[in-house]
Amino acid sequence: MSQYNNVYLCIDFINKEMTLQQLEYIIAVEQHGYFVNAAEACGVTQSTLSLMIKKLEEELDVKIFNRDTHPVTVTEMGRKVIDEAKMAVFHTKQLLELTRTAKEQSSGDLSIALTTTVAPVIMPGLFHYMRTKHSAIQLRVEEMISATIIDKVKKAEIDMGILTYPVNDPDLLEIPLFHERFFAYVSPKDDLYKEDSIERTQMSKYKVWTMKDGVRLFDRSKVRSEEEIKYDKLYEGGRVGILIQITDENGGVTIVPESHLHLLPETVKDRIRPIVNPEPQRTIGLVFRKDYVHERMMNIVIKAIKTLVPSEFLDGVIRVDYLRL
Repeated sequence: MSQYNNVYLCIDFINKEMTLQQLEYIIAVEQHGYFVNAAEACGVTQSTLSLMIKKLEEELDVKIFNRDTHPVTVTEMGRKVIDEAKMAVFHTKQLLELTRTAKEQSSGDLSIALTTTVAPVIMPGLFHYMRTKHSAIQLRVEEMISATIIDKVKKAEIDMGILTYPVNDPDLLEIPLFHERFFAYVSPKDDLYKEDSIERTQMSKYKVWTMKDGVRLFDRSKVRSEEEIKYDKLYEGGRVGILIQITDENGGVTIVPESHLHLLPETVKDRIRPIVNPEPQRTIGLVFRKDYVHERMMNIVIKAIKTLVPSEFLDGVIRVDYLRL
């Protein structure tokens, strides 16, 4: 019988609610000749092994062993069943070995997409980390909006995405990576520049420059009506740096993720103000398909990112670098 037929046999076993354990039990009895010896070899009681084999015979509607002989012998049909069981167990173990190898690999192609507010913070260091520590990984990184990242991960067009957490998609798995606060960048032209901190409700009186994707703080669908922000314009790009330039030219205020603060020129850092009552923040997470098997690759990415962000960003998220799928 070909390996394809063996696959069909495995599927048929599954359809009949048979287990790999049952197949291993009948193989053990055939090898040892006695139920008691087979049970000892399998690490179960004789009654458990006998019961499971009897259930298998009932499901197949065949008699596998002649129990009246000592040692027990295999029936003609039982011989066919055991031969196929051996092949099914072999191919199952091969499949497990294949996935184990895939999980542990740290080489090959890896495609990651990041949102536009995360990319400038993560991308430069990520390339350096992979080049110096995992040069066998061929890294491909793209910058996308969140909806596109989710769509491409689900279609397996990319391996994983890094975006605002949680996504809450039942088809995907996600892991929180780090937390960060939001700060206000204030134009020196406005009265807010005189404030040491800015209450969130204060901002509704000013022009708030924000982007369509990436900074959700003032997404109209996410805020209560009494907190509604009166947008002057909605910038549909994704670069915090451009929002800052727009604010400098036109006045008003924009929102800057904490991870971007070190990217700002020293000459404009006096324009940063904390936002209070409440203090807004977000979590950045890693998202991937439920059937993604490259466990080691995933953990390499997690470890890389956790070395690229300040340690205080990691409070309340996973600090242990190795996760099992």
